[in-house]
Order: sequence, then C-alpha cells, then structure tokens
Amino acid sequence: MGRRLLLVAGAFAFVMAGCSSSSSLSGPSVKYYLSLGDSYSVGYQPSPTPGATAGYTAYVAEKTGFRLENFGCGGATTETILHTDGCVAPYGPVAATDAVAYKVPQATAADAFIAAHKESIGLITVSIGGNDITSCVTAANPVTCVATAVSAITTNVTTLVHELRSVAGPKVPIIGLTYPDVILGLWVYPPGRADRGLATLSVTAFRTFINPALKTAYTGSGGAFVDITAATDAYTALTDVTTLSPYGTIPKAVAEVCTLTWYCSLGNIHANTAGYTFIGQQIGAEYARLAHP
Repeated sequence: MGRRLLLVAGAFAFVMAGCSSSSSLSGPSVKYYLSLGDSYSVGYQPSPTPGATAGYTAYVAEKTGFRLENFGCGGATTETILHTDGCVAPYGPVAATDAVAYKVPQATAADAFIAAHKESIGLITVSIGGNDITSCVTAANPVTCVATAVSAITTNVTTLVHELRSVAGPKVPIIGLTYPDVILGLWVYPPGRADRGLATLSVTAFRTFINPALKTAYTGSGGAFVDITAATDAYTALTDVTTLSPYGTIPKAVAEVCTLTWYCSLGNIHANTAGYTFIGQQIGAEYARLAHP
C-alpha cells in the first residue's frame, strides 16, 4: 500500500502542475465526470472503423452537463487497473473522447485527479471485470472458471472503489456497471456452429456469480451498482421467443444481445452505438436516483 500512496502523491503533484492554468480558466462551477475501466468504458467498437468511439460516456456527460475525463483503457482487468502503469500495448485503446494520458496505474491516476479537483467531481463510473472472465468461454468447465475468477474480481473491485470513495469523499456518486450477457449470442453465432449450451450457462454465470460479486464490491464500498445484464433482459426465460432478422425465431434475451452488441454478427463482445446509448441511459437513471433520492 505504501507504493500506491507514493504513486498517488506523485501523480497528484503532476496533475496539479499540469492543471494549474486550466483550473483558473474552467472556473469554480465546472463539474467533472470520471470514467474508469476497460474497453466498454472507452466505447470500443469493431465496426465500421475499429477503435474507441463516444460510447456511453459522451451520452452521460451530455445529460449531466459534466466535463468528461476518461481514464479507461481497453483490455484492463481488475488487476491491471490497480497495478499496471499506463495504458500501453497490449492494453488499449484509450478513449477517443476526452481521454486522459497517464504513466501510473489507472486507479492511481484517477485518484490523483480527484484529489486535485476535490470539490469539482460530479460523477464517477467504473466498468471493469469483463476481461477477468473472457478466457472462461473456452475453459473445460466455464462455470467453475468464472467462480474462481470472481474471487479476484471481488477483492480488486472492493479495493478500487474503497480508494475512490476515500479520495472523493462521501457525497460523490460512484456507479459501477456490469455488462450485457454477450455470450448469449452463441445461440446464433457462429452460423452453423452455435453453442446453445454455453449460451445457457452464461446466464447462470452472470446471475449467480459475476453480478452478485460486483454488486457486493460496489455497494459494500460506498458505491452504487447498475445491472446491465438484467436491464438487457438476459434473465428472461429462453423459452420466451421473438423473431429477429436474419436469425429467425430466437429467445428474446438473445435478440436483445443481437440488437445491442456486435456478438451475433461478428462474434465481438462490444456494444454497438445503440448498446452504448442504452448503457448510458441506465447510468443516467441511476445518477438521477442518487442525486434526488
């Protein structure tokens, strides 16, 4: 912990030196929205042009009126967000919208920014944990793999949110997110080799292991939690079907994933523009609840 405190102190000095002139220009009324996390937090999309897009952060910034500072780093895990310096290969891309450059761990950089703008932080969102479990899709026993990974996720996210809360103080909303259950897309992808068994197991993994762990980590450390999996109807019975072109009759839960992400068409785990907007709407609703209880 000593090294982390030194890093935060050093990063704080760097932020203060770099922001001294801009602070006077921004004025006391400016409120900042900090985004932390992985490729979801930076708005990555594989198509039509691979790279970071506005994602959900631009939507949230517009709706709240806060100035976005995006610390997100594609490929980040709950371990690297705490301990890996900078956002460099294979961790990338950085955010395309209001990306923040840093040479210390992402969490340390965010803590330093918060400390340097103590009275001006309006909102913090965190999207992390997905990369801790992606390899479980190909594991011999995916559910066991997820259950094992969840232990580290719980420990690391608890540490992350505790540190953010300690620096930000008790009033700043910290909203943690989970993900759409993109693995439900295996119901239709790849064509001719779909794995409906694994798609079904993914629902159990999110509902029983991943999301309860994330909820505990965020809310137990003074944050809030938005269950994007539930919001995208992933827990709807797979016998409840609808029709979606070009897939025909499929479960409604699968259709939601196909509509909001790239998985059904490209096998890619990221949200599309509609998906990121939907996530932004869920954040906006939670922020409104926290701001006006």
